[in-house]
Amino acid sequence: MQTAELTRIIREIGRGKNAARDLNRQDARALFAAMLDGDIPDLQLGAVLMALRIKGESLEELAGFLEACEACYPHLPAPAGTVPLVIPAYNGARQLPNLTPLLAQLVARAGVPVLVQGVTHDPGRVTTHDVFAAMGVAPAASTDEAGLQLRNRGFAFIAIDVLAPPLARVLAIRQKMGVRSSGHTLAKMLQPFTTPAVRLVSVTHPEYLTRMRAFFTGYAAQALLLRGAEGEAVAHPRREPAIDWLDGGSVASWNAGAAETPLLPDSRDAAVTAAWIQEALAGTQPVPAAITHQVTCCIRAAQCVARERPRS
Repeated sequence: MQTAELTRIIREIGRGKNAARDLNRQDARALFAAMLDGDIPDLQLGAVLMALRIKGESLEELAGFLEACEACYPHLPAPAGTVPLVIPAYNGARQLPNLTPLLAQLVARAGVPVLVQGVTHDPGRVTTHDVFAAMGVAPAASTDEAGLQLRNRGFAFIAIDVLAPPLARVLAIRQKMGVRSSGHTLAKMLQPFTTPAVRLVSVTHPEYLTRMRAFFTGYAAQALLLRGAEGEAVAHPRREPAIDWLDGGSVASWNAGAAETPLLPDSRDAAVTAAWIQEALAGTQPVPAAITHQVTCCIRAAQCVARERPRS
């Protein structure tokens, strides 16, 4: 990206929350593509990311950014005849046990292939990768290996560094900036398959629920949206699960009954959580009702997409 064009964009988006102007979709795609390609010097890159964090991304910007992201990495073929589920894992656990691996394996057990994609390490948090590792589940070393795991056992975990290295480099800037950026929002929205798939999209802040509803009804489709547990895409085990199915122009709220107080692992430690998940999968620990409801929603969403796919 030319210096003059980059300066113009920073001037547009860097005027503060109230005075900044949104980029059009074309400029947004070009900007994020340049970020992914490493074409923006560090000083200007920091300015862009911080300006977007303060201003907030418009829907047009999100659409352009996501187009650039989806063009930066190779996509996987889904197991034949299936509609897979994509679970992002970028937040980890700070207080609660991280039960994302339980969700993934319960959905896979029901016949819906599950690709979990995310980070392998986050200081001070127990990542989904940490829990999988404690269960003896290694991350896929390549997209080909992830595809093989999906076909053979129904689920796979792949690190963002392996799935989409250009986006991983943008995420890594957090270590220098100290805060998350637009890249983290986009990482949770990826659809890494060559055929239709259901995205499980989790948000932390309530205002993002409104933004994601608008995006997946106006710009994309086939997503389940919820406020997860500490930002992870698994339902909070102690809250009434409210999950929206966003399919193009429509929104359906798939809610469950009242919240419960389930028995949970007595520590967020990865090994303790992994052992408890193994017991839950074996039927010797009760699965929290909120997660059981989420599993039902994931299966239902995959069935909805399968019915819409043209038959060859």
